[in-house]
Amino acid sequence: MDESNEDLGKDYWEGRYLAQDTGWDLGEISPPIKSYVDQLSDKNIRILIPGCGNSYEAQYLVQNGFTQVTVIDISPSLVEKLKEKFRNNPAITIISGDFFEHQGAYDLILEQTFFCALNPILRAKYVEKMYSLLQKNGKLVGLLFNREFEKQGPPFGGSKSSYEQLYLPLFEFMVFAPCYNSFFKRIDTELFFIFKKKALV
Repeated sequence: MDESNEDLGKDYWEGRYLAQDTGWDLGEISPPIKSYVDQLSDKNIRILIPGCGNSYEAQYLVQNGFTQVTVIDISPSLVEKLKEKFRNNPAITIISGDFFEHQGAYDLILEQTFFCALNPILRAKYVEKMYSLLQKNGKLVGLLFNREFEKQGPPFGGSKSSYEQLYLPLFEFMVFAPCYNSFFKRIDTELFFIFKKKALV
């Protein structure tokens, strides 16, 4: 991420983690993502979690037998903690770096508070990058805030209609609806989605 974009680059997020200013952290895997993971049968699919934070989703995945999990975050100190936490675990790859510079090919990307942490001017770039990282028929799955925030973000909110304009050109909407099983602090504020990569002619 360009650190000139509202100062939301590496230094900003590193400072937040060092200060333990992580109000977005649920302390556990998000319930809607847990429910989605629980119905996946292929444990060998390639999974990416960008802006992974403390990686509760990744921890749940590897504990449940998934073998190809990659996480990336821009905060160096956080990444070092994750490397220690998951050391000697071949099922997970931990990357310190900028999501927008990451290269790879994935069957599934999980979105959990990464999109809302980005400066909104990067949203179109985010969607294009997600598309490029997914394999044919790959899926982007996760949560988006269905609300605006009174304070200047992050987090940055949005609406279902604004997201539709962003994602529809590149993704098929398999599920996009108000979330019924949100974490209790986020009840009635989230949309759960399953978007499949379109095959563009």
